[in-house]
Amino acid sequence: MSDEILTRERILNVAEEVLRRYGPAKTTVIDVARALNVSHGSVYRHFPSKAALRDAVTERWLVEVSAPLQAVVTEDTPAPERLRRWLKLLISTKHRRAFNDPELFATYMELVKEARTVVKAHVELLAEQAAYIISDGVRRGEFETDDPISAGQAVIDATTRYHNPTHASEWSDPDIDAAFERVWHLILCGLGKRNTQA
Repeated sequence: MSDEILTRERILNVAEEVLRRYGPAKTTVIDVARALNVSHGSVYRHFPSKAALRDAVTERWLVEVSAPLQAVVTEDTPAPERLRRWLKLLISTKHRRAFNDPELFATYMELVKEARTVVKAHVELLAEQAAYIISDGVRRGEFETDDPISAGQAVIDATTRYHNPTHASEWSDPDIDAAFERVWHLILCGLGKRNTQA
């Protein structure tokens, strides 16, 4: 047995490696426990089921995406510039993960299909972050909308092609950046922003 303290974080680190090695379909809690050199009961004390462990791995991956975005959300900069920078960071983070580690990205693609509650919470958080920037833009007189919450969700919906992993096969399209610029222009117009230099 391992003398190292078994923590939730340590389990998740090893679970990620095991998932990468065997894939979601073949990975079991016993595989993770074996890699940790502990009993599977020790893992179950932290995660009550295989599904809970897989959800936690997925949630951690999604938090690693959304947490850096929060710093952009709270910047004291013009809202149009901030919303664009927030979107570009969201998009580049997802693209980087897909292109730099395609094996792990494919694993997460499988996991998110099962982790509907976790994924739903992630998308809701993204919409809330976008809504906060839009609301701040309304307060500053930079945007015009009576419903920043709906507008935030609309921004997520309108840009899904560029950051939702189900569209990863399209991210190598040479026209993808130009397509984003067209959508961005429509978002600015929809939010009452006429100066498209942002």
